[in-house]
Amino acid sequence: MAAEASTQELITTVGLLGAAVVAVPIFRRLGLGSVLGYLAGGLAIGPFGLGWVSDPHSILHVAELGVVMFLFVIGLEMRPSHLWGLRREIFGLGALQVAACTALLTGVALAFGLPPNVAFVGAMGFVLTSTAIVIQVLEERGDIALPGGRRIVSILLFEDLLIVPLLAIVAALSPTAATPASGSGWTGFAMGTGALAAVVVVGVWLLNPLFRLLAAAKAREVLTAAALLVVLGSALLMQLGGLSMAMGAFLAGVLLSRSAFRHQIEADIEPFRGILLGLFFLGVGMSLDLGVVAENFALIAGLVLAMMAVKALTIYGVARLLRSQPAEALDRAIVMAQGGEFAFVLYAAAVAYGVLDPATSANFTAVVVLSMALTPLLVIALRRVTPKATVSLEGVEAADGLAGSVLLIGFGRFGQVVSQALLARDADVAIIDADVEMIRSADEFGFKIYYGDGTRLDVLRASGAHTARVIAVCIDDRKASNRIVELVRSEFPQARLLVRSFDRQHALELVQAGVDYQVRETFESAMEFGAAALRELGLPEADALEISNEVRRRDAERFELEMAGGRNAGRDLVRGSTWKPTPLLSPRREGKALSPETENVTLPSSTP
Repeated sequence: MAAEASTQELITTVGLLGAAVVAVPIFRRLGLGSVLGYLAGGLAIGPFGLGWVSDPHSILHVAELGVVMFLFVIGLEMRPSHLWGLRREIFGLGALQVAACTALLTGVALAFGLPPNVAFVGAMGFVLTSTAIVIQVLEERGDIALPGGRRIVSILLFEDLLIVPLLAIVAALSPTAATPASGSGWTGFAMGTGALAAVVVVGVWLLNPLFRLLAAAKAREVLTAAALLVVLGSALLMQLGGLSMAMGAFLAGVLLSRSAFRHQIEADIEPFRGILLGLFFLGVGMSLDLGVVAENFALIAGLVLAMMAVKALTIYGVARLLRSQPAEALDRAIVMAQGGEFAFVLYAAAVAYGVLDPATSANFTAVVVLSMALTPLLVIALRRVTPKATVSLEGVEAADGLAGSVLLIGFGRFGQVVSQALLARDADVAIIDADVEMIRSADEFGFKIYYGDGTRLDVLRASGAHTARVIAVCIDDRKASNRIVELVRSEFPQARLLVRSFDRQHALELVQAGVDYQVRETFESAMEFGAAALRELGLPEADALEISNEVRRRDAERFELEMAGGRNAGRDLVRGSTWKPTPLLSPRREGKALSPETENVTLPSSTP
């Protein structure tokens, strides 16, 4: 029997891993995102698919730790002062959105003929947005640290706080349970307050000394265990106090946000967080009962569409009421239009208290799961139909009627260094760039940079390319550089063309295109770095310089051979290495390597 149980557990584990490994890459390749891939994979192997997993709720219970760890990582990125700065968003915006959605969604449920108590509980399960879905979408888009993303996170935190009072309300609505004792509410409040206080005390006074002690022991695996202990311990403490596990983990993360060990903790948590969060989405997919959906298709489909539409419109209205930009309001409405994982907890409690019957709970659960599955599709649709945001040129002057002996295109790190030599000789330089924020920042340091896309012929004309003696292309976009070279060679042949190349292959392309000068963006700095390394090994300055000159000579010779014979020509000039510790030899005129054992290798096209 034990062997059979062990085999079944192994089948379940292999099925979960296989579903993730197969489904997620396919869905990401199709542009549908990883969340939908996990949901589809879970549906395929769940009890209503292939049946490899028979109890999705037990998996969901464990996988909720992925959401817990996710909020811990978010907390690590938020210092207490920043969190305090979000108090209006958390308790103002969050409260207003929840109140409006609760009223309107309860009305939707009543319109479908549900009794008031049932309608309220079903609506509240839908009001509580899926933290896992939303955070994953924000992370994949890179929006989680932006102002709009942080406002969404603030609303999610407020919704997490609601689960405890909602469970109390469900208990109060019970037609069978006795009325709670008057002191029980105060007891729950005291336990919750005590749990919060304990997390704060431990976080402020104990965690940093603990991690310093463990770091001194130099046991990496113990540091990883300590990081997991902090996350799970804070979650457990909050759960024992009747509060949200995710809220406890978030608070612990905030308290550690100023710790010197923050980055180490985040790196230790990341693998567990990713796996468990994926497992959570698989569990959600498994919990969709296709039989219930088929039996009550009209009701469930109607509720999904009506509740998602009403919730989205309400969120949009609240956002616009509080003066959010239309694009941000629309994005928030689409991203948060679904029900959440706390609905499963709320509906299970409602069944236990007799507020919902099992069939109604199954219908509501199907509505929430389908809304979670539809959200990634709606986000993709929004991205495709919404026009790209136009760049605000407020405080920035577009290139128009410029003139100068030098036109410098691109004012990033490379372009800034190039400009110094030109400005030191009082050269008449016109500078354009397409990064508005960089232009504004450069203005603070006394640089006049004009906004312009150098890949457009009209912008080049407006920037004075037709009168420039030198055009210096300093951008780090290979494709854009090639486009500018093509335009300049065709339209402005009077200008000498200097271009920053990305790598060796790009340098070959530029020379073949007829540029007057090109330099690989890392070549000279790498040469200086190598010479410094030789000096640190004890070589005299003259010998280090001689070796550097020899490397330059061999590189130039190889480049000429590649121009004539292709990328593999001149490969014998590349020094390979079969590593063997030997005394450092003095440089030789014939250009031998420092180690007597050398091996010629063929490098890829992106070699320096």
